[in-house]
Amino acid sequence: MMVAFLGQLAHAQTSFKHIPLQYIVALGDPSASSGSNAQWWGLWRQDPGPRGCMLEDFGKLKASGGVAPAQWKFDNKDWWLEEHGSIMEKPDFPLPPGKYVVTGGREVTTVLTVYPMGKDGAERWELDNGAKLYDVTHLPCHAARYTPATGDNSCSPAMAQRTAFPVAPGVPMPSIKGCNKQDYAVLFVIGEAIEVLQKDASRNKVVEIEE
Repeated sequence: MMVAFLGQLAHAQTSFKHIPLQYIVALGDPSASSGSNAQWWGLWRQDPGPRGCMLEDFGKLKASGGVAPAQWKFDNKDWWLEEHGSIMEKPDFPLPPGKYVVTGGREVTTVLTVYPMGKDGAERWELDNGAKLYDVTHLPCHAARYTPATGDNSCSPAMAQRTAFPVAPGVPMPSIKGCNKQDYAVLFVIGEAIEVLQKDASRNKVVEIEE
């Protein structure tokens, strides 16, 4: 399916390659096809779920100095949960500019373009072919960011209600006492741009130039 899709891409000047599955966390109106806030989007280059720690193991995570078995460090001022109650490492912020082949694992697969950050600190983003953010959101995946509502120690996974998990598709992640919560959409990344094709006027042929 990936090969067929890449062959249909309308980006005559861009080549794409298939990559192991990555995950974008996005903020925006589900009905939007573009925006100017990709500086607030992040990227997991590996599936953070299996690398996480379940809520019931939070005591062990604290006892280890906040270092998870996967060797990422828990930050009590900024931590993430997924739909099964797994505490996850932070994504990388901001989302690097480039072209990504994204899908929600449903009917739509398209290209997401993230433009370089402007002088105002904003990164524009745009989906091809009129696709909406909702179209490329993987609905079963939930990701929420929790930060302290008051003091540094006011927000803890220990305060989460474990009976609230797993969280069904379409249902917001649970609020947790002492925390501010931000829900994110999750997009699958299955390909990325690697080359730009340019016309070599002197030889009158197309050559491949690495970006």
